[in-house]
Amino acid sequence: MKRRTEATEEDHLRRVRRICATLPDTTEKLSHGEPTFFVRKKVYAMFANNHHHDGHIAVWLPAPPGVQDVLVHTTPAKFFRPPYVGVRGWIGVELAAVSDEELAEHIRAAWRMIAPKQLQAKIESMLGRD
Repeated sequence: MKRRTEATEEDHLRRVRRICATLPDTTEKLSHGEPTFFVRKKVYAMFANNHHHDGHIAVWLPAPPGVQDVLVHTTPAKFFRPPYVGVRGWIGVELAAVSDEELAEHIRAAWRMIAPKQLQAKIESMLGRD
């Protein structure tokens, strides 16, 4: 019987990087000591590796108004209110608690919130969704 091994922080960072790399105009750089993902110089995702020893291996993402409260209260094992940006409605996503598909949905939604409307329209047009 093969033992299941826990994913490492590096495994989780690779997951986040792989998803973010599929989104147009994404760049990555260190910000506040953590890998952070930008679309045209605006942050849409921050990897958090036990930030200030809080125990979370997570990604922090902006969320539409009201979404943070719903997610944090209905599924606290997956979502939390991150420090600093939580007051602006961002969510913390526990990476060990979500599938790649769910993670990708949240990251794409965050990208759409932050990306300029012209870029979003260009992408939609290229995909034939206009």
